[in-house]
Amino acid sequence: MKQLFSVAPMMDWTDRHCRFFHRLLAPHAWLYTEMVTTGALVHGNVERHLRFSETEKPLVLQLGGSDPADLAISAKMGEQYGYDEINLNCGCPSDRVQKGRFGACLMAEPELVAECVAAMKERVDIPVTVKCRIGIDDSEDYEFLEKFVTTVAAAGCDTFIVHARKAWLKGLSPKENREIPPLKYDVAARLKQAHPDLTIYLNGGIKTVAQTQEALASFDGVMIGREAYQNPWVLAELEHALFGTPMPERHAIARAMIPYIESVQADGGTMHKVTRHMLGLYTGQRGAKQWRRQLGGDALLNGDPTALIEATLAEMAHIGLPEDTPEAA
Repeated sequence: MKQLFSVAPMMDWTDRHCRFFHRLLAPHAWLYTEMVTTGALVHGNVERHLRFSETEKPLVLQLGGSDPADLAISAKMGEQYGYDEINLNCGCPSDRVQKGRFGACLMAEPELVAECVAAMKERVDIPVTVKCRIGIDDSEDYEFLEKFVTTVAAAGCDTFIVHARKAWLKGLSPKENREIPPLKYDVAARLKQAHPDLTIYLNGGIKTVAQTQEALASFDGVMIGREAYQNPWVLAELEHALFGTPMPERHAIARAMIPYIESVQADGGTMHKVTRHMLGLYTGQRGAKQWRRQLGGDALLNGDPTALIEATLAEMAHIGLPEDTPEAA
């Protein structure tokens, strides 16, 4: 199934609770896990890292690692758990990731990445893809990206998600690496033009339906990052624009999360584990501040989700946000 649009893997954000929420907003979006390291799977609690709800599918497991054997084992675990695709992280610039010899620093070792991809493809029948940058440090010329992609593609990878800015591996934090190096969509577009046989998804700086539609003229799909988390309503807008799915109502989405929150509580989890991902639902709407305050604060008490959400919606209506109207949604 083609990924016209997807939500980027984001550490501490795109956990299974977040993905359940995003799926309500966008039935056709492809969702990604947070990056899961091979060490966490080979030596850790597999169930904790890989469990998910069938509602979240289509779902991609993003792996972090550089040992072909461990990646092959981890990919097989993902396939056995029911993931639809395995993605190798070659784009994260954090110091911790670099110390593990994976993430963006792997772009300097295309032959190793090719070996990793080949090892995973040998073990699984589901697709294996790579997420990368357009370059790293001073290696940002097109030839660097071209060599990386062609080397990895020769190992059997036909899909690349390209974050269209380079990564500075020294001197910039992960947050700065998402903002300071300039976006260069033309470099990613040149890659797609040179390799029409490859599937190339564009990532980086895309926030609106208009930007997405413009990107789809040159790329096979787009990946939305922080905007999908901070302003999740954009997912409903994309779903409507690209697939014709009727627009939902924000209040209906909020209420639809109540049974899920209750199931998480019944499983020993807290309400806050879920509601922290819902804080952006009313971004740009009257009452948004009240929504964030109530769900970000009172949810910590882990009480009754129905009472909390209904009381918050009622208070929002009182300050001027009409319930269940197209304008409010």
